[in-house]
Amino acid sequence: MRKLPRMIAAALALALLLSVTGCGGSADGKTHLSFQIWDVFQRDGMQAMCDAYTAQHPDVVIDVQVTSWSEYWTKLEAAAESNTMPDIYWMHTDQILYYADFGILADLTDLYADEDPNYYANHFSDVSIANASGSDGRIYGVPKDKDNVVLVYNKEMFDAAGVAYPDDTWTWDDMMDASQKVYDATGKYGYLAYNDEQLGYWNFVYQNGGYILDENNVYAGYTNPATADAIKFYVGIQQNEWCPDQTYFTETSPGTAFFSEVGCMFLEGSWNLLAEMQNYPEMVGKWDIAPLPKCPNPASGDGRGTISNGLCYSTAAKGKQLEQVKDVLRFFGSEEGQRIQGESGAAIPAYLGLEETWSTAYESFDYMLDVGVCYDQFDYAVKYINNPSRRKWKPLVADEMVKIYKGEDIDSTLARMQEIADSYVTTE
Repeated sequence: MRKLPRMIAAALALALLLSVTGCGGSADGKTHLSFQIWDVFQRDGMQAMCDAYTAQHPDVVIDVQVTSWSEYWTKLEAAAESNTMPDIYWMHTDQILYYADFGILADLTDLYADEDPNYYANHFSDVSIANASGSDGRIYGVPKDKDNVVLVYNKEMFDAAGVAYPDDTWTWDDMMDASQKVYDATGKYGYLAYNDEQLGYWNFVYQNGGYILDENNVYAGYTNPATADAIKFYVGIQQNEWCPDQTYFTETSPGTAFFSEVGCMFLEGSWNLLAEMQNYPEMVGKWDIAPLPKCPNPASGDGRGTISNGLCYSTAAKGKQLEQVKDVLRFFGSEEGQRIQGESGAAIPAYLGLEETWSTAYESFDYMLDVGVCYDQFDYAVKYINNPSRRKWKPLVADEMVKIYKGEDIDSTLARMQEIADSYVTTE
């Protein structure tokens, strides 16, 4: 029998049926529910959804609470151990298998059974459903949103260098060429290639026909030739005079460099675009987004690819107010709930057909960002990479990637990354 992590063992030993903070009954006679999230820029959107629900159910009060990403998971683990978990909370793909596989999360597979037994399949993509599922294939979260990675570029720097803006014909070669020309004309950095997975080398790997996990989601692919070649290309970008080295990026993020106007391109997640429009009003109209440049000579495939992820709404398996919470979650996954989220600008709805409601939030700016790029890229998006053991080997592999940037031999380091990831494969 596997030894359970301390947090899980304690939580189960203390009986998860007590693991909810919701006050249940209260002095005002209403049901009070807590809703934990980590993104302050999405708070208004989440509140709008909650307000729509409570308008129909005035006997329910939902308190939206924001905890920073850096503290969110530490607090959630502590809450599970002390039986004080929020009633509703966001669940990330990196964590859902950990929580679901040990029985922490409520099984929501049959949430819409009375309404439509095929509700999930009829209204959410396979990727969204997979991101909300446990290792057993059961659904442990209502799909919330979906995203992908885009190329952000500075229009003024391109104009100064006399370079045409990026479009869907661009390849890696075009990106490299434009970076050099912008640097020569303006002295500004070109593409800001820093060490990251979803916002960095993963995209290049899949564009080249490589993979991080095989088609069965079990074994790593770091030593696959197409994977290795893509990583070598991506890491090698920092050898150019127009790209800062990794030491620079340990102190300055690509986004900070870009919006400080010292660099002309970087990869960004669709989930950050609205916040950046709001945070840098002086930059509105100076920048836009484009599809990711494709690999010009992929080992396989057409050279396109962008990593796509998505969150879901989850709750504790034995919450005291589980039935009430399930009703709220049912609304969050409804067309009405997902439309509210989209129009608020919180995120691109996971609900099929409502993606473009997210454009509404951008119409208030003097310049309309080309968010249609995000919708178009879903046609060739690659599901966020994850499996039950990745939570354990992810930080170890990340440490090895740092060594590559410090000058260690890439092939031998990739071999160690392969060995580390595969060492966690079990035959249970």
